[in-house]
Amino acid sequence: MTTTHEAAAAPVSQPRGIPVKVRHDLLRLATAGSVDDGKSTLVGRLLYDTKSVLADQLDAVERVSRERGLDAADLALLTDGLRAEREQGITIDVAYRYFSTATRSYVLADTPGHVEYTRNMVTGASTAELALILVDARHGVVEQTRRHLAVTGLLGVRHVALAVNKMDLVDWDVDRFGEIVAEFAGLATRFGIHDVAAVPVSALFGDNVVERSTRAPWYSGPTLLEHLEAVPVGTDPSTQPLRMPVQYVVRPRTADHPDYRGYAGRLASGVVRPGDEVVVLPSGRRTTVAGVDRARADGTLEELDVAFAPQSVTLRLADDVDVSRGDLVAAAVEPGLLTRSVAGTVAVLSERPVRRRDRVLLRVGTRTVRALVDDVVDELDIGSMEQRAAPDGLGLNAIGRVRIRLAEEVPVDDYRRLRRTGAFLLVDEADGSTLAAGMADAPDRSAGEGI
Repeated sequence: MTTTHEAAAAPVSQPRGIPVKVRHDLLRLATAGSVDDGKSTLVGRLLYDTKSVLADQLDAVERVSRERGLDAADLALLTDGLRAEREQGITIDVAYRYFSTATRSYVLADTPGHVEYTRNMVTGASTAELALILVDARHGVVEQTRRHLAVTGLLGVRHVALAVNKMDLVDWDVDRFGEIVAEFAGLATRFGIHDVAAVPVSALFGDNVVERSTRAPWYSGPTLLEHLEAVPVGTDPSTQPLRMPVQYVVRPRTADHPDYRGYAGRLASGVVRPGDEVVVLPSGRRTTVAGVDRARADGTLEELDVAFAPQSVTLRLADDVDVSRGDLVAAAVEPGLLTRSVAGTVAVLSERPVRRRDRVLLRVGTRTVRALVDDVVDELDIGSMEQRAAPDGLGLNAIGRVRIRLAEEVPVDDYRRLRRTGAFLLVDEADGSTLAAGMADAPDRSAGEGI
């Protein structure tokens, strides 16, 4: 990563060799920043400058801005849509925004900046391919920046864009930009994040957001939107083994399909074709894919020669295998492991702490099993970036490592390799509320004696 002031004139890393896009693809990104970093203004600027704002929305923003005595439209109002947010001047929930350019569509998870809402960032970043993290040029990297980097690294978000905002308030000082980039890059490396691009911006005036600024002649890299346009999207499904959590069994029993039996779900990873050998977990029964169907808009089925993640399909199997919701259809050549013990990192999302000996439910894919929190190993100290003992468990917004015993064998993948089938939730068995989101380590086939 780049840390010198001379190299600060360009992003920490720039995408190279990206082919010209021939299709309109989709990028999911999550925004994060500390309080008053200007994140809402930046998101509003992206929406406004990409002409993704309806006329009536803009009229409403201009009206409210005038009522507040402002000379220009407060673009933050485009994102702070809730009344409570507008009245308090803060963002308190995850909101999903949608905008498009000529070559790419975007789903933007706008997450709050307050420390007590770190759990909301976990929610917003869980499906993101890129994290857009803001830093106020005056304040630099703060504790909440570290927290956002920790969550980004733990969730396996592949790309990070650092927007050093409010550069106009430090007179576009290249040295200040370089200091922030160097510190941020060092922290990112500690969390296993290696693809970072840094852009100096002023969201209030639009400098280097969509349009290039003339106020930073020392910066020769792309604008923020140009970088978002160039970031590689998606993972090649052919490089990953097949995984499909079964959502439901399809048995229409109609005159046209009296004997039809299929297993519907969304492909979490990999590619599937008729004739492929698969294994159904946790039973371990092996069979062959007889057909792959996809529902048309009119409700009829279309047979496919091939399907790939993240398509939703229905698989027909060659043998009469007992398959139900919660099972996993996996590649026979690389089915993964069954385990009765899961170890991994969790982010606590509930006000109820996660403690040793807690009886919970563990949900992975479409399968839910009874579980016991066998041990709370440690907690990440965001300030020192060190692991520390967690004697009483993990409280709201805490990030720590746990070991969990399961009542039955469950197929779980290493989250670092297969994000969707390596993620799990801990659920309160009494009221069904979500306690924590987890990222599994490589599973141990022989670990655990059950509960």
